[in-house]
Amino acid sequence: MKDVLCVIMGGGRGTRLYPLTKERCKPAVPLAGKYRLIDVPISNCLNSGFNKIYVLTQFNSESLIKHVMLTYKLDFFSEGFVEILAAEQTMEKTEWFQGTADAVRRSLKHFDDPAIKYIIVLSGDQLYKMNLKEMLDFHKEKRADMTLACNPAYDKKSLREMGIVKLDANNRIVDFFEKPKSATRLKSATISIEGKKCCLVSMGIYIFNKNVLFELLNESDKVDFGKEIIPNSFARKLTEAFVYRGYWRDIGSIRNFYDENLVLTEPVPPIDFFDENWQIFTRPRYLPPMKVKDSKISKSIISEGSIIESATLKHSVIGLRGRIGQGAVVEDSIVMGCDFYQSLGEIIKAQKAGRPIMGIGKNCVIRKAILDKNVKIGDNAKITNVKNIKDFEGKNYSIKDGIIIVHKNATIDPGAVI
Repeated sequence: MKDVLCVIMGGGRGTRLYPLTKERCKPAVPLAGKYRLIDVPISNCLNSGFNKIYVLTQFNSESLIKHVMLTYKLDFFSEGFVEILAAEQTMEKTEWFQGTADAVRRSLKHFDDPAIKYIIVLSGDQLYKMNLKEMLDFHKEKRADMTLACNPAYDKKSLREMGIVKLDANNRIVDFFEKPKSATRLKSATISIEGKKCCLVSMGIYIFNKNVLFELLNESDKVDFGKEIIPNSFARKLTEAFVYRGYWRDIGSIRNFYDENLVLTEPVPPIDFFDENWQIFTRPRYLPPMKVKDSKISKSIISEGSIIESATLKHSVIGLRGRIGQGAVVEDSIVMGCDFYQSLGEIIKAQKAGRPIMGIGKNCVIRKAILDKNVKIGDNAKITNVKNIKDFEGKNYSIKDGIIIVHKNATIDPGAVI
């Protein structure tokens, strides 16, 4: 598909995912043990046959840039590419990107290839598997100026945190409600799918005819697609809704991130990472297989390179190079693992000095927690939120929505209780 360009938005601050975004941007946050959030939209593009991909980034971008450059090396003869477009100062503009539309507007000079007829704009922080070719075929069939991917939502409570689209009698989009509080507005946007009442949630995935996108962005200084550019154009641009009925989740908060990782440990998870016909790609690391000694493991994901020593794991995700010490208990938790191994000499030296080594020490108890990369949890530490605190900011850990997050590279002393 040489006439299609994909643009993935990866520049937001990700404040609701803090402290996971303390040292990285949101699309670079690890997912499901071995992936990163950015791998999902890139993989959907590549599996759909679209291999001209730009990733727009801005805040804490080093980790994302490194991951994309080391992972997505396409064949030179394919004419495809996966490239980073970072925010840059020009003689005309010296400030940061101000929103999704502003980021694309200031990158238009890179998109003006005469062969490109369609531009697909995607979010960099969602979990789904979707054939974008089907959406493009729908867009062409309807002869639309732009098409929005929409997901049916049946839970009214969740709708108040979403962007809802309203259709006319011809099933064309005529209005958009961002986080609607009004019951009247929700009722006006309610439709019926297979006999069930629902509303259509905008997935933040848009297909534009290239000339339409250029026109909309050049005639306006508005900075956001979902709140401003697209709603302001319904009256004069034919806008269609492509209804995607598969699993789709926005990874916008610590609670969402926690839930969506752990749901993947189910026997039949709602999204299939084992589908060889629609792979989720990531960086190949050539790590050794995981090693397990006399442990009890149930309903968990354990990534390659991990070492589990006589531990108990339940309903948890263990990332690359994860190390769990003897007698440790890890339940309902996400352990992101490590970026590298400590040498045997470093481990022996730390143990003699009574200092924690990378990973989870002996006889620790970890429950309902997220341990970021490279943490050192001392022996006999208990990270369980025993006081049921909802929100708290500590020196090397945070509590968000009752979930403990140990910061990247943090050290928890032996015997500590959190």
